[in-house]
Amino acid sequence: MTARAPRSAAALPPEQAAPMRRALGQSADVTVFVDGTAHRLPAEAQAAVVDLLSRLSDGDAVQVTSVAELLTTSQAAELAGISHSYLRKLTDAGTLPVEYRGSHRRIRRADVEDWLRSQLRRKELSAVTDVTGSPDQPHS
Repeated sequence: MTARAPRSAAALPPEQAAPMRRALGQSADVTVFVDGTAHRLPAEAQAAVVDLLSRLSDGDAVQVTSVAELLTTSQAAELAGISHSYLRKLTDAGTLPVEYRGSHRRIRRADVEDWLRSQLRRKELSAVTDVTGSPDQPHS
């Protein structure tokens, strides 16, 4: 379901990674130059570029790929960091909305991201409850 073939880049050698890491740590602004013209990136694109550069500066190899709005169960499970069987249970239970293309399940990327955010909120609430004994009472 990718729009284009993934593109990989090898890890940067340390002598190139270190200056990039320092530059990223010192600046919140990212400007891209295309044919000599500066382009300021929208926040979401900037976050993606900074993440890519950060990974390279950490010595990681990276792979860039396009993601379609509708994901296969394999793609959705990978995005959510869960097993395929658990993802199918979530769709069967109606926890994650699913669309069918013939007999194949497709899950909207936004629905997976919403579910992930809800899981994070649940963990945060659980941590507060564990510390205070009540989700509404601040601990002292």
